[in-house]
Amino acid sequence: MAGGAPSSTARAALPTSERKRLRAAFRNECGWADAHETWLAGDASFRTYYRVARLGRVARLRRVARLGHTAIIMDAPPATEDVRPFVRIARHLRALGLSAPEVLAADEANGFLLLEDLGDDTFSRMLDAGVAEGLLYERATDVLIALQAAGSRALLPGLNVYLGEALAEAAMLLPEWYAPAALQRPVDEAECSDYRAAWRACVAALPVLPTTLMLRDYHKDNLLWLPDRPGVKACGLLDFQDAQEGHCAYDLVSLIEDARRDVSPAVHDACVARYIAETGVDEDDFMAGFAVMAAQRHGRILGLFVRLARRDGKPEYLKHLPRVRHQFERALRHDALAPLRTWVDRVLPATRPPIGAA
Repeated sequence: MAGGAPSSTARAALPTSERKRLRAAFRNECGWADAHETWLAGDASFRTYYRVARLGRVARLRRVARLGHTAIIMDAPPATEDVRPFVRIARHLRALGLSAPEVLAADEANGFLLLEDLGDDTFSRMLDAGVAEGLLYERATDVLIALQAAGSRALLPGLNVYLGEALAEAAMLLPEWYAPAALQRPVDEAECSDYRAAWRACVAALPVLPTTLMLRDYHKDNLLWLPDRPGVKACGLLDFQDAQEGHCAYDLVSLIEDARRDVSPAVHDACVARYIAETGVDEDDFMAGFAVMAAQRHGRILGLFVRLARRDGKPEYLKHLPRVRHQFERALRHDALAPLRTWVDRVLPATRPPIGAA
């Protein structure tokens, strides 16, 4: 696509107006010069999304509802984001028979993608509209079952592996960000060292199960309801650019122990039972892995949400901390988390006051 990308230093300083100009140039090169652009959303990264729609002459003159074909532009500033993993994973997921958006055009140098528009019916909106929770979560679980069934075909060469030391290192967001905020004091070097050692012990003792393609942020806001598509294709997939090879329980934890929503116990348990029955994994081994992945994810998110508030000026994430702390403590009840539970009981008891935005 468009050439002549600015240097990384220049990109970092690009004002909003310059990004808008570059986005318009990309849109024009893709053949959407006459399209109307509407901001859709941003996320916890620096990516933003826009819907473009071709307008008929009457629609333009009368300023009525958009007509014609639509697509989505992902605007991912190259100084902070890289669109290439999204392109690679999207094409791979589609090849596996799943509903990732088709990449229609890409300007990797400037950080723009033109994507198939899968609509606005996120699981979040469908749940609010009264679509049965069990139906949505069952179909999303079936996507994970399909990935596990694909075996080695689900994995791509060169994927980072989110196991062992990588899990322990990512878990350090809790003592680095959440614990100091909850304790209202720094976490000392010995406490951090003990926390890392506890995590290393937990992941070292994990029962060995087949790894799979792990989408990382697999939850209601990144899933779309596409009921006109058959089977697993009814679950549209978004925000998978950070996919890695990892434990088969991780994405199920992400789905049914959502940081932003309480999933009913009946649906939670039904999804776990469905996954175990359909994949044939050993139940005890899987549940040990589920507990460890849950504690790792929830602990990491506790730290991440505090960091988003205090470093990045996004305090809206703090309202979810009580839910995530409860999920974290629930995971710690499993015997597979005994070393970590000992650390939490000693350093971070549950009787701390809630963390505010300050």
